[in-house]
Amino acid sequence: MEEGFEFRQWDELLPDALGLIFRNLSLQEVLTVVPRVCKSWGKAVKGPYCWQEIDIEEWSKNRCPENLDRMLRLLIPRSGGSLRKLCVSGLSDKSSFEFIANNAKSLQTLRLPKCELSDSVVEQVAGIFSNITFLDVSYCIKIGARALEAIGKHCKFLTGLRRTMHPLEVIDKLSQDDEALAISTTMPKLKQLEIAYMLVGTLSISEVLQNCRQLELLDVRGCWNVNLDENFVKKFNKLKVVGPLVVDCYDKNGWDNCSDYSGSSGYIPWDFVAGDIDDDFSDDDEMSNGYWEDDEERVEDVEMWFYDDLSAVGAGYDWPQSP
Repeated sequence: MEEGFEFRQWDELLPDALGLIFRNLSLQEVLTVVPRVCKSWGKAVKGPYCWQEIDIEEWSKNRCPENLDRMLRLLIPRSGGSLRKLCVSGLSDKSSFEFIANNAKSLQTLRLPKCELSDSVVEQVAGIFSNITFLDVSYCIKIGARALEAIGKHCKFLTGLRRTMHPLEVIDKLSQDDEALAISTTMPKLKQLEIAYMLVGTLSISEVLQNCRQLELLDVRGCWNVNLDENFVKKFNKLKVVGPLVVDCYDKNGWDNCSDYSGSSGYIPWDFVAGDIDDDFSDDDEMSNGYWEDDEERVEDVEMWFYDDLSAVGAGYDWPQSP
């Protein structure tokens, strides 16, 4: 070892460097272990560098609205207005949604699967999310065309939308073509659109392709009424279409003989794929979960359950995954 080489102590690292390191830890560790290591680490955990991306999607599954609201109100202010990505499941409280809108105006990626918010609530708040570029409202059965239209009108930078549904949740609906038409008329800059298992037809999807000319990925797996003409699709040089056929799961005539969940999410693409495309269409790099230690709020005040087998929680709800 060279003489004069100096080791730097971990507690001397810059807060932004510590924030990057702590992102690789679990939610429980960041909130209950790291703050007790030393004062500098505790300060870093309470600062904005650890909370520019907040992913509590797994933790929030099956969480009661009160605990979920308290968690959001604890973590989001720590970002100091610099929150860029938020992932949370099952949001049902209007006040929680309004809190996110009013305190996370720099959001670019917002994932709200299984939220129970209504069209009217989304219409009231959509204008605040003007910087959103990717939105996930999968399995949100209480919103429809009105909410999507409001999002499209206000979120002018939106390039990615995930609106995957569970087949058993749309079985009593006649059609969701109005949602596809709302997307086609208000979201012209979309590059990625995932609407697996929505009850849409060929005409409404054709409208989407005609108006969203920048589309590079269209996921219509399980959209059995969609039958796009090969020559028509070839007009879109950068477009990749996935679906409507799905492998290794139920078909449209029967769902009883197989699982609702598939970790591999097998699928059959259309025989025609025009142009080449990068498969990296999921969200920005997924960060690890993080959580809390606060002088004013004790960890014991919020119910926290951690599972070794997270797939057991809400199993059957998240199939299929994105390609």
